[in-house]
Amino acid sequence: MSSPSEPVLSGPVRSEQVHPEPAYDGYFADPFLTRFGGGFIAYGSGDDRALDGTETRAFEALRSPDLVHWTSAGGVLERLDPSLGDAYWAPEVVASDGAYWMFFSVGHGIAGHHLRVARADSPLGPFVDQGVNLTPGESFAIDAHPFRDADGSWYLFFARDVLTGARPGTHLAVLRLDGMTRAGSDPVAVLAPDADWQLYARARRMYGRTLDWHTLEGPAVVRRDDRYHLFFSGGSWEGDGYGVSVATARHPLGPWTHEPRPAADVLSTGLTGLLGPGHNSVLRLDDGADLIAFHAWDAVGGRRQLFIAPLDWSGGLPRVVLAGPGSAAGPGGAWRA
Repeated sequence: MSSPSEPVLSGPVRSEQVHPEPAYDGYFADPFLTRFGGGFIAYGSGDDRALDGTETRAFEALRSPDLVHWTSAGGVLERLDPSLGDAYWAPEVVASDGAYWMFFSVGHGIAGHHLRVARADSPLGPFVDQGVNLTPGESFAIDAHPFRDADGSWYLFFARDVLTGARPGTHLAVLRLDGMTRAGSDPVAVLAPDADWQLYARARRMYGRTLDWHTLEGPAVVRRDDRYHLFFSGGSWEGDGYGVSVATARHPLGPWTHEPRPAADVLSTGLTGLLGPGHNSVLRLDDGADLIAFHAWDAVGGRRQLFIAPLDWSGGLPRVVLAGPGSAAGPGGAWRA
């Protein structure tokens, strides 16, 4: 599928063409990096703090022919009735059934978020909400991640609030999709917090209770051979404890296995020198290499920005390839592809 507004590639893009970070200077959180037709598109959350009520569309899209040069296509989702919310988070877009489908959450500030789906004829929109709440049984649901398996089946991974278990907070779940606008099953638990680095806040007042709140969010699934890898972010997105780890399974519905670790082991401030890296997506290139797109705060902590780096799977589990003679690259540094 194509559109006159899509970028055009001059030829295959390989991992060694990915260059210094951040990839885009503006505020760009929760990045979803994908490829449609002739070019690359990244979708991201905006800065809710900067909204002045005049924007007619949510979710900025960036386009690039080469993963190096990026231009803004502006907002791509037609805003919903304000009664449904004013905060739009974490868009992801897939192509199916002759159209493009955007999955996202909307709520009021940090409360009442639910997952919804919008449709468009172009990957640059305008996307129009289809009037469906995909998670009516949840008190809070964010970070929708649609995943298509090799047999054509669609699954929707997401984060939801769970008040039971050893670490109450935001956990991960999945449901089957029946078409692109209907849940085909009840949600199934995927992963619960299992380590102190996933602590969001101690003594947080939530749902009329005071809890040590733990958070898992930003699921992103990759299939390699007969194993599924679930990237997820944990901790507080506002601080330097935020990071990314990975769980594995033999089927999208699990069971999912994650060995508890003392810190995030795919992305973290300690591993990268970037402040609070997380909420990633993964894109495979023409040469079979995988890229990880994620956000991290700028040097003064004022805005989250888009970063892109190669993934190394040679050890069996993913590792972000860093630049320079050491293992870390500071803000603005280059990644080695």
